[in-house]
Amino acid sequence: MPRIQQLPTSVITKIAAGEVIERPASVVKELLENSLDAGATRIDIDIENGGSELIRIVDNGHGIHPDDLELALSNHATSKLATADDLFAVRTMGFRGEALASIAGVGQVTIQSRIQSPGTAVPGLSEMVGAELTSNGGELSGVKVWNGAAGTRIEVRHLFFNVPVRRKFLRTASTEMSHICEIFTRIALARPGIHMVLKHNGKKVYEVSSSDDLLSRIGVFFGKEVRDQVYAIDKQQGPAHLFGYLADPACDRGNAKAQYLFLNGRWIRDRSLGHALQEGYRGLLMTGRYAVAFLFLEVPPDQVDVNVHPTKAEVRFRDAGALYSMVLACVRNRLNEENLTSRLQPPSQLSNGGQAYFSPKPTEYTPSLFAKPGFPAFTKNPNQSVVSGPLSVASESEPLAPQAAVAMDGDEQNDEIPATDYGLLTTDAAKPPLPEVLNAIQVHNTYLVVETTDGMLVIDQHALHERVLYEEIKERLRHGTLDIQQLLIPEPVELDAEQAALVLEHRLALSELGLGVEDFGGNTVIVTRYPALLGRRHPAEILKRVIDHLTSKDRLPTREQLLSDLMSLMACHAAVRSGDPLNAEEIAALVEMRHLSNDTHHCPHGRPTALLFTRQELDRQFRRI
Repeated sequence: MPRIQQLPTSVITKIAAGEVIERPASVVKELLENSLDAGATRIDIDIENGGSELIRIVDNGHGIHPDDLELALSNHATSKLATADDLFAVRTMGFRGEALASIAGVGQVTIQSRIQSPGTAVPGLSEMVGAELTSNGGELSGVKVWNGAAGTRIEVRHLFFNVPVRRKFLRTASTEMSHICEIFTRIALARPGIHMVLKHNGKKVYEVSSSDDLLSRIGVFFGKEVRDQVYAIDKQQGPAHLFGYLADPACDRGNAKAQYLFLNGRWIRDRSLGHALQEGYRGLLMTGRYAVAFLFLEVPPDQVDVNVHPTKAEVRFRDAGALYSMVLACVRNRLNEENLTSRLQPPSQLSNGGQAYFSPKPTEYTPSLFAKPGFPAFTKNPNQSVVSGPLSVASESEPLAPQAAVAMDGDEQNDEIPATDYGLLTTDAAKPPLPEVLNAIQVHNTYLVVETTDGMLVIDQHALHERVLYEEIKERLRHGTLDIQQLLIPEPVELDAEQAALVLEHRLALSELGLGVEDFGGNTVIVTRYPALLGRRHPAEILKRVIDHLTSKDRLPTREQLLSDLMSLMACHAAVRSGDPLNAEEIAALVEMRHLSNDTHHCPHGRPTALLFTRQELDRQFRRI
């Protein structure tokens, strides 16, 4: 068996570099952070061949003293902290003192720097001069005179030239450059007051001015479509300050890469806060779609531990639960203030202005749309009429046909994180008034075409009814008025061992929604009661649908997520279906109900409930303008 031996410094450096320097983008990140800590107001980045051949970063920061150049390339040398206590008051981007040493160990590095203040003196050299130092895989040359401008210029050539295994695993130049662009984007968003230029093989990729604000930079990196569809947020809660922009759900993406979260000016990756953001958009996004957001969180340094990950991408919060609730509430309430009705017009014409066509009144109860057995209508004012305004309805339809089962879409789940009020928050923000509805007809027993004074709405009857019922179930559950059907003879349901254990584990949450389940011995359970809203369905079928939903997830949902999902399931099963004919009274009731619940822009699964055709867009399509 080999004996234990002390590794040579060169090997230690290469091992340490593997933790910090993964690819050319890692070098760019570390050097850019050093430039920011140096107080630079302009940074120029030149890249060749995706960074494998050359990375050059030039800044106008305060520079490095000639006496400190060699020390800057040694391990664990930094100007940013001196004691262990300083770790709990870190306000700089870097603090470990590992980056330059790691880069120098796996590349050919040249540092040229001159400090801003006068009086620089190097033995044998005149005042006000800069200095240059070269490292070849960790082997340092002597310090030389350099007469460049104040600031720092760092070149890294032939990255991983002495670690052929790592160099072999680099991707194509275009792939590596895409990672560098992502780093550039993060820094540029975090520091909009800095002039930054990025070039690749001599061609300018990005240039952002120091006069830019955050919104302008969002437009540079994500286009006019996103820039014109973002909603500003600004929330102070105790010592924590959250601000930034939330994009309209219409700007959603297939992954979470466009979710930018910054902590005290540093980009971080945090699953808890990312989950809070997604929960804030719950019901507005389809399954597998992700919100676009640019959130900045400022907390006192002693409330967060940044010394967790080698690249400082992950942190630990002292009170993660409070921050989670803050982000969730802020996102949910801000989105509830906006009109999110989908507009059927070119993306370049989208905006966050205009009248809100589906505006909820969160302080009112939601009347049932159709009186169904076991789920009678209720209103805040018994004498209130359901239909108001000069609505005329044209329909040849018969009364509602019996409903059949509708499959429920699943939502991606994450780790258990506390939420509030079943993850459903309301806002008291003022809503713009609804336009006067003039006429409404049913098309293909699926859609309602509604004339308004400003254009035309096409409503998905199932999606809208599902959302209205969902909000009604939520209100009834919140006030303890959900109608329950008690079974005179409990219904036994035989399951396998895994299903039985799963149901019994969640029976308290099921009970809150009116589904009573008890152990009957072995792998059999009995259903003792169920929501009256689902009166047409067999109790065993209801339970098995719930089990299918629970077992379709990669992770078991939290109690709050389970309640929200089951409310969606109940609303989906009880809502009028696509293909169901509606008579004139039912069409009128459904159209009028759209403004009586929170967020009728989307069904609980994230599908839009209506599309808006503006009069201007119709005239444009018919070439009247």
